[in-house]
Amino acid sequence: MEIRGQNSNSELADERTTATTTKRQLDERQVNSTPDALKYTPGVYVQQTGHGQGSPYIRGRTGQQILYLFDGLRLNHALFRKGPNQYLFTVDSNTVSQLSVVRGSASVDLGNDAISGAILIKPIEPKLDPTRSGLHHDAQAMVTYSTADDQYGGRLQLDAQYGAHFGIVAGVGGRIVGQLEAGGNAFPNGRAEGQVCEDSLSVPCFESDGRTQIGTGFDEITADARFVYDDGQHRLTTAAYIYRQFDAPRTDQCPAPEAAVGECLIFEEQFRTHVYQKLDSEIDTQVVSSLSAAMSYQRQHQRHSLVRPDRNTSDGFDTTNINGGRDSIDGVSGYARFKTAKLTLGDELKLQVRYGLDGSYEWVDSLKWIQFIQPPVTRVLSRGQYVADSTYLQAGSYLSPSLQWRSFKLRTGVRTAYVKSTSPGDESTGSLAFDTSHTPVVTNAGLRWGETLVLIANVEQGFRVPNLDDLVARQSTGQGYQLDNPDLKPERALTVEGGFELHLGSTKFEALAFHQRLSDAIERRLLTLSDCELAGGYVDQACRANRAPLQLTNLSGTASIYGGEARLESRWQRQFVASTSISYAYGEGDHPNATGETVPLSRIPPLNGNAEMTWYWSNGAYFAYAMRWAKAQTRLSIGDVADARIPLGGTPGFVVHDLRFGLRLPNQLRLNFVLQNLSDERYRTHGSGVFASGRSFGGTLHVHL
Repeated sequence: MEIRGQNSNSELADERTTATTTKRQLDERQVNSTPDALKYTPGVYVQQTGHGQGSPYIRGRTGQQILYLFDGLRLNHALFRKGPNQYLFTVDSNTVSQLSVVRGSASVDLGNDAISGAILIKPIEPKLDPTRSGLHHDAQAMVTYSTADDQYGGRLQLDAQYGAHFGIVAGVGGRIVGQLEAGGNAFPNGRAEGQVCEDSLSVPCFESDGRTQIGTGFDEITADARFVYDDGQHRLTTAAYIYRQFDAPRTDQCPAPEAAVGECLIFEEQFRTHVYQKLDSEIDTQVVSSLSAAMSYQRQHQRHSLVRPDRNTSDGFDTTNINGGRDSIDGVSGYARFKTAKLTLGDELKLQVRYGLDGSYEWVDSLKWIQFIQPPVTRVLSRGQYVADSTYLQAGSYLSPSLQWRSFKLRTGVRTAYVKSTSPGDESTGSLAFDTSHTPVVTNAGLRWGETLVLIANVEQGFRVPNLDDLVARQSTGQGYQLDNPDLKPERALTVEGGFELHLGSTKFEALAFHQRLSDAIERRLLTLSDCELAGGYVDQACRANRAPLQLTNLSGTASIYGGEARLESRWQRQFVASTSISYAYGEGDHPNATGETVPLSRIPPLNGNAEMTWYWSNGAYFAYAMRWAKAQTRLSIGDVADARIPLGGTPGFVVHDLRFGLRLPNQLRLNFVLQNLSDERYRTHGSGVFASGRSFGGTLHVHL
């Protein structure tokens, strides 16, 4: 059953070529996280800097250029990094009932950041039956285990209904995740004395067994509650989601290539708190047939420490100092989305309009310090990784009419937006104050025509105004050390795509090709030592000391990404489901150091694909085979070449095979199992700082209490 209030997002998915991952697929695949659930989605490639992180790429662009919506509300905030690995990971996959990926710009309907696509996350809902009275409840317990990282976890969940209209679903969960074992062996020819990395410039480093990766593992606690009142015409939802991750190392900096063995950057706290209230209503008028409105508060908080060792001792390493910091961003956001009734204009010609407005306001707190061990002194620095009291405001309104005549549907739309960013600066560190605003306007058009054979054509404009991470952050990245740049201009995109869907009974085939032109695309350029001297004569010593000092810059001219996706899915009654997909992207743009040459864009995924086959039996048992593959990626950007997460010459290709099976037992017990990486392939996805798990076993037990 479609839940009211998802109308705006679900209709967007219906108008565009999308791929959806269901709750059943989440359970059967035994996903480790919400990003992990997208690995079988065409056009999506998931990169992992650390084991407790994950960043999906859609058509060669990642988190800053992709908009995440949870129940229609923005998860993107103004501190999203260029590689925002940790943020989608903070959505507990156990609270997700469906993931839909929109490929191609969605800025007209959804706003800032949706330059390459959007991920629409639908949470689980309480089961409401309007024919019931009194109190009804269903309590569940879930226990998980994985040999790949010696992971133990579980969740308790209550789904209850009182009367005919009120329901609640609530849960608490947690897990303890150990260090992750990769496939193969890091030292096939033996391990030299003191050697912990494959070579001096690679990440990650390994234990003596050549499989256990240093700088992996974390602890996690989650809690959520969703209260719903539904009288058949109006649905009022009050919800809260809490995520707490502890002691998650950043694998590519445990240690960084230029650092001493024993140095490690650890996110001691990675917290997200999200509370909101939402109203969905059906209204019997021509101007408004349905509406969805929501208000939200979200807080993203992280605390990190970088332990710097001095020398080897009998006990390991002496610590000379700890570089610590904490960064928080608080924000309020909201939207109001409306849909008109279908207006009949003539013989089967119907007009419908979606329109609405949305906005958010965020503010930053950031602090950094150095804790010296001898003598025991803590020195607080004048600015953190970000500049405290920086703010980010965005607002917009959109209008999206569509005309439908029989199987022909034509749509168009326009959005006007306003984005303002401010920072007080910090004179003592050469951080400039600024107060900038932008007013982008974007449009789109698209058509779908046919029933058995559906022809598709879309033209989409997209935009992304630089956020506070782009403008004020000074931070170590996998590619080097990045300086701030408050002069960045908005990225803009024009995407043209076309293709078709073929529906033949229980078989569906879809293919789509695209070409995206990016204006003022933001990439990293290499700095010289003189570039590390900033306003007021301040010299950034971390910039000077790093192997690859970098700064974000707008490329001159235009950059382009083109490629395509294809997917085939077939069902035989309810017993057999098979699917396969393939994705390709190719990106290039002007050299970020303005040398006049054309170079590859950063982190473009290689040609890749997957296949799944699942057999179901009437007793609830199933058996599945799954395979993922990727070709080698040797086209590297300037930043990619400097990135220790990418091996010299590029990332090798791989083929990985999994087996899954499950069954239902008496007393409402359900078991799900997965055998991962049957060939023990040693591999990582392009740009990842961690190798994926080697041959391993995972299982989940569901119990109705």
